[in-house]
Amino acid sequence: MPSNANRQFLDFERPVKDLIDEIENAKSRQEKTKIDMSDLIARLEHNIIEKRKEITSHLTSWQRVQLSRHPDRPYTLKYIDKMTTHFVELYGDRTVKDDKAMVGGFASLEGETVMFIGQQKGINTKMRQLRNFGMANPEGYRKALRLMKLAEKFNKPIVTLIDTPGAYPGLEAEERGQGEAIARNIYEMVRLKVPVICVIIGEGASGGALGIGVGDRVFMMENTWYTVISPESCSSILWRSWEKKEVAAEQLRLTAEKMLGFGLIDGIIPEPIGGAHWDYDAAAKILKDYLVPVIKELKEIPAQERVNGRIEKFGRMGFWEEE
Repeated sequence: MPSNANRQFLDFERPVKDLIDEIENAKSRQEKTKIDMSDLIARLEHNIIEKRKEITSHLTSWQRVQLSRHPDRPYTLKYIDKMTTHFVELYGDRTVKDDKAMVGGFASLEGETVMFIGQQKGINTKMRQLRNFGMANPEGYRKALRLMKLAEKFNKPIVTLIDTPGAYPGLEAEERGQGEAIARNIYEMVRLKVPVICVIIGEGASGGALGIGVGDRVFMMENTWYTVISPESCSSILWRSWEKKEVAAEQLRLTAEKMLGFGLIDGIIPEPIGGAHWDYDAAAKILKDYLVPVIKELKEIPAQERVNGRIEKFGRMGFWEEE
């Protein structure tokens, strides 16, 4: 978790930054003058918590999108590190190469061996380039499917952590069968005999998210989004400009609350006050406390019953009329 000095702030988080600056100034004056300012510092720290509550209680859809992309937000490997022990990362799709945008492996979650799979964004410019900004190529989705089949072979539950602006749209990805790889994953995930839980921890865009997003339970963390297209791309298609991205975000109904209302997800996982980027340990603990009982619940259901439930669940999504 970044220190206050290295922490980055979104525009609507500026009031919190101002309070943090006040605390730093108070600490500096206390050190120079030897005057006790502990009461002032405690009051300012309390004000920071209240301000974080206030900001996140009135967020627009676009502000939720911004929070989901916050540069300090924890990514897949951070959650795995904070929630589990004995994580063994597995590599490669056994066909082309290892896609660094998709990570996965077995880990111990409260004594239960679980296969974790997810998109990984980089924490700095160099790592973002290495991870391709969390946009997987076909070999990434094929690696994910290989790991899912490995978990099924050993009868271990699967947890996918989704955080991607979309599958990589480059020419080489299309040449290697991007659409087929995602479609194959959807087809195979429906039929997996082990429990599958999907959690959107950041961005959930298009087929890039759906390629590891078919499960018995699908959850969204509080400040995430899930839709067929990003607000910027939607704006550029409809209005030939990115300037309408805030309008697009509202019209896409992409927030967790809207997705739950549409029946496209099964629940919303709360985040620490102000967002997951404020407290990695707390965010991971909240997620872990959701996953453990759900895994236990799903393991009690016979395999074929889970598969049938998955087919029924995704089959009834959407709105239509018959004539």
